Amino acid sequence: MKSFITMFALLVAVTFSAPHAEAKKFGGSKSLGKSYKTAPAQKQQPQQTDTISKQNPTASSGKKGLMGGLLGGLLAGGLLAAFFGGAFEGIQFMDILIMGLIAFLIFKFLKGMRKAKPTAMGHQQAYAGDSPQEQGQFRQQAGGFGGTTAQPQYQSTDSDVPFNLPPGFDMNGFLHGARDHYRILQGAWNQNELETIREYVSPALFDDLKTERSKLEGEQHTEVMFVDAELVRADYDASSAHLSVKFSGRYQDRHEGVEEEITDIWHLERDLTVPNAPWLIVGIQA
Repeated sequence: MKSFITMFALLVAVTFSAPHAEAKKFGGSKSLGKSYKTAPAQKQQPQQTDTISKQNPTASSGKKGLMGGLLGGLLAGGLLAAFFGGAFEGIQFMDILIMGLIAFLIFKFLKGMRKAKPTAMGHQQAYAGDSPQEQGQFRQQAGGFGGTTAQPQYQSTDSDVPFNLPPGFDMNGFLHGARDHYRILQGAWNQNELETIREYVSPALFDDLKTERSKLEGEQHTEVMFVDAELVRADYDASSAHLSVKFSGRYQDRHEGVEEEITDIWHLERDLTVPNAPWLIVGIQA
């Protein structure tokens, strides 16, 4: 019994005294620089205000179809009645030509009515600007994390957290770039490439990151397995724009046998008084 208690005590001591291994992710798993309250955002549902205008074309086209069907039925019925009633006895060649001309005009008239609706829809699509070529004209590279283009409206799920996107902000392009930059900065952190990191962060945050990286010896081996990005705060004024991006995913360190979740938030700012100014990371919440 005593030996069992002794072995159990040794096992507990070894377990709690052993150093806790963790992946050395970008920022040193610490909150650095500026910090803001954040919350997810949701897309606003557009209100339907053109119900009457959408119903009128349908009613109008229905009337045209009804009139066309009645007209065609009356004409066809009249011709058949005349034929079987003996009205075409002793028919002459000129009569055949006149009947053929009438049939041709009726055919063109009905064909034109069938084409009217598709033509109208074609004009609507042309003015809507839905083609990929037209959409691409709105996208402009703005340096750093992304560009600008037309965006739908969003609102924050927390009234205390603003979600005001800068004019023409391309949220999808920004988030796509943010995922790529997360991997780039993790790689630079592993290799201790401070000059690469300097390009993406503010001077104040760079000093903090440089201090944290100096605590690690040599090359690190943290690998981003997968990562996603979500905008959780947005605001701007006449001089600057502010964004917060939440990253979620998973990373690992094969050398230490560690695998952990990614739950980071980056706070970024952009100087709107400088043309094509890049987005810079000003804070990290781990």
